[in-house]
Amino acid sequence: MNTTSLSYRDAGVDIDAGDALVENIKPFAKRTLRPEVLGGIGGFGALVEISKKYQEPVLVSGTDGVGTKLKLAFDWNRHDTVGIDLVAMSVNDILVQGAEPLFFLDYFACGKLDVAQATEVIKGIAAGCEQAGCALTGGETAEMPGMYPAGEYDLAGFAVGVAEKSRVITGETIRPGDAVLGLASNGAHSNGYSLVRKIIDRAQPELDAPFDGDTTLREAVIAPTRIYVKPLLQLMERLPVKGMAHITGGGITENTPRVLPRNTVAQIDANSWPLPKLFQWLQSEGNVEMQEMYRTFNCGIGMVVIVAAEHAEQAQALLREAGETVYRIGVVRERNGEEHQTQIA
Repeated sequence: MNTTSLSYRDAGVDIDAGDALVENIKPFAKRTLRPEVLGGIGGFGALVEISKKYQEPVLVSGTDGVGTKLKLAFDWNRHDTVGIDLVAMSVNDILVQGAEPLFFLDYFACGKLDVAQATEVIKGIAAGCEQAGCALTGGETAEMPGMYPAGEYDLAGFAVGVAEKSRVITGETIRPGDAVLGLASNGAHSNGYSLVRKIIDRAQPELDAPFDGDTTLREAVIAPTRIYVKPLLQLMERLPVKGMAHITGGGITENTPRVLPRNTVAQIDANSWPLPKLFQWLQSEGNVEMQEMYRTFNCGIGMVVIVAAEHAEQAQALLREAGETVYRIGVVRERNGEEHQTQIA
C-alpha cells in the first residue's frame, strides 16, 4: 500500500489558481453591476431583483457558446475578444423578443487553469456585459484534468433579461408591405467558423498583411460579435418594432423566417448593402456559391429589424444616431405556396 499523501493539486486541480482568478476578475465584474443586483461575485447563486418599472415582467433567457472560433483563439493565442462573442450571442438572442438583458453567467472549462489566459477571457466577458448593459453576476470555472488539450478551454454563457408582457416581440403583427432593415455586422461574428477555418487552411494566406485598410486578415476574422442591445432598446422606446432576427448559424436565409408569420416572405435585395471584404475573400477563396454564403454567414448583416413601412426612415435615422450602420434591405410580401420564407436576389 502506497502511503504517500495526495492532494487535489497532485490530481491536477489547483484551488489556489481558481481563487486567484476570482480575485483577478472582481474589478471587471464590479463595473458591470446594475442596481437590481444584490451582493457580488463569490456566492453560491446570484440574487437579482426585477425593476419596478415593469408592470407585468416576463423573464427571457438564452444560452450559447462561441463555437469553433475558439480554435482560432487557441491557434493564434488571442483570448481577449472571445468573451465579447460569448455575451453577444446570448444577449442579442433575447433582445429580439424585446428583452432588456439583466444579468449574465459564464461557464469556463479547461484541463489545467492558466490564470492569465482565463483572466483575458473573462475580461472580455465583462466588456461584453458593459456593452450590453447587463451585470456579470458570476459563473463557474471548472478545472478538469484530462478533459481538454493543454492550452484549450470551452465556454458557455447564459443571459437572463426582462420584457414587459404587453411589449414582447413575437412577429405576429408582421404584414406584407413592412420594411426589412439590416444592421451591419462586425465580421463573421461567431458562426460559420468551421468553413472559415477550412478556407484559411486551404488558402494559406498571409494573416498579418494589410487586408482591409489598416485591418489585417487575422483581425478581420477574429473581430468580436457586435452587440446591438442599447441601440435597439432605444429604438423600441421610440417606435413599434414588429420583429427582429439575430443572424447567427444559418445566416440570413435561415434566421429571418424565425420571426415571420407563415404566410409571409422577406424579399431581400442583395444589392442593397455592400458585401464586406472578408466575405468577398471567403467566397472567392472557398469558391462558395452565394446562396450557400447567405445560409452560412451573416454576409454583413448581423441583425434584421422589421418595422411598418411608414416608420422605416425614422427607424433608420434613430439607429444611425445611435452609431449603427443600417440599410433598408427588403420588404415583406405574401408567400407563394411553400416557397422558402427568405428570398435573396
